[in-house]
Amino acid sequence: MQTRRDRLRAATVREISETARRILVAEGPEAVTLRAIAREMGMTAPALYRYFGSHGELLRHLVGDLFTELTDDLHAAAKEAEPGDLGGKFLAVARRFRRWALANPREYGLLFGSPVRGRHEHEEVDFAEESARRFGWTFMALFLELWNKQPFPVVSDEEIDPALRSQLARYREEVGVDLPLGVIRQFLKCWVRLQGGVSLDVFGHLEFALDDAEPMFELMLSEIAPEVGLTYTPPPRDA
Repeated sequence: MQTRRDRLRAATVREISETARRILVAEGPEAVTLRAIAREMGMTAPALYRYFGSHGELLRHLVGDLFTELTDDLHAAAKEAEPGDLGGKFLAVARRFRRWALANPREYGLLFGSPVRGRHEHEEVDFAEESARRFGWTFMALFLELWNKQPFPVVSDEEIDPALRSQLARYREEVGVDLPLGVIRQFLKCWVRLQGGVSLDVFGHLEFALDDAEPMFELMLSEIAPEVGLTYTPPPRDA
């Protein structure tokens, strides 16, 4: 049971994270300093060290909060699909991912730009990494469900380049899933296209050719869906 002191501390940590996010959105990642956060909260910078041991630790906590928000949003999108409609669920999650990214470009940049430092490899998994893994599992769980309920054609292990095959096997062991390497390969192919396409859009790297990248995004989804045995359906007009 939490004590009053625990609740006050949790509230302060939450306020620090919310303040850091406001500064991130308003001024960019370089402006998110302990001094700036303390100034906005009416605290001294040294006082923040009672809650976070370093600037990197604070940023990693913010990363954890943002991954949690994004993952919860994706789970909500999955629940909006018709029960048993795996294609609808996959498309809903992919579209919600893009929508969140476009609505929160600086937050997206913090999550998927340069890695936020602050944890060494020998240290225990922290909140940021736990939240990132939960986010990643959202997509892996979709593939697990899809493969278990309606398997799709994949290449055999022998058809995969040996240099790639060994890495896929290592990744499969790390995530602890019982899937053929061909499915892992297809999962990563889909993720590279999805996250890569969204990143190009969010960071403005498609503006040289496109005023609205959504049709291109939908074209990509229409190509990915049949590769994993799903039927592509266009988004509702009000989506």
